[in-house]
Amino acid sequence: MGADNSKIKALAKKTFDALSTEFPDSTCSLDYDCPHNLAIRGILSAQCTDKRVNITAADLFARYPDMKSIANEDPAVIAGIIKPCGLTASKTRSVIAFAKKMTEEWNGSVPNDVDLLMEVPGIGRKIANLIVGEIYGTPAVVVDTHCKRVMKRIGITESTDPAKVEKDIMKVFPEEQWIKIGHLSVDLGRKYCTAKSPDCSECPLVSFCKRRI
Repeated sequence: MGADNSKIKALAKKTFDALSTEFPDSTCSLDYDCPHNLAIRGILSAQCTDKRVNITAADLFARYPDMKSIANEDPAVIAGIIKPCGLTASKTRSVIAFAKKMTEEWNGSVPNDVDLLMEVPGIGRKIANLIVGEIYGTPAVVVDTHCKRVMKRIGITESTDPAKVEKDIMKVFPEEQWIKIGHLSVDLGRKYCTAKSPDCSECPLVSFCKRRI
């Protein structure tokens, strides 16, 4: 087991170095200028593209500059604004629930606490990790569909379960790389390691990826 773990750690180092070279400006693809804006965008991102989320969230925040105004709004009005992101009913409930948490329980501050954030319907571990990682720099791994897919193909994990993938990543990447590797995985998954017809020949990991497709 120890020898195998050493091999995977070596694979992780090669992966991080190669991806950092390929995507030197890799960062969160959700726009935000304050913690609660990122959290709302995270809620809206379920089964929706980040580009659409950024556009829709900008419309929402132009009308509602603070969480109190969202918490007190008619849900039907919020639903009409965020409808382009899909899953309108559940996302409307989540957005308003988050706004109420902010104003009624969290004293206007987004907590640096994954468990507290996950009390909001619509915020799972992935989004909670994104929030604490991006806002507070707390070591956290964001396992989205891209990350889950590419980590298995590369050989970092044998699992497709997000919780297990997260643990496997944490075992072989240093803490200071946890936030970054999530962003790098998204970039790789979008440009080369796509779900269908991955471009393995052009991939920066081609020389050592296990290519488990």
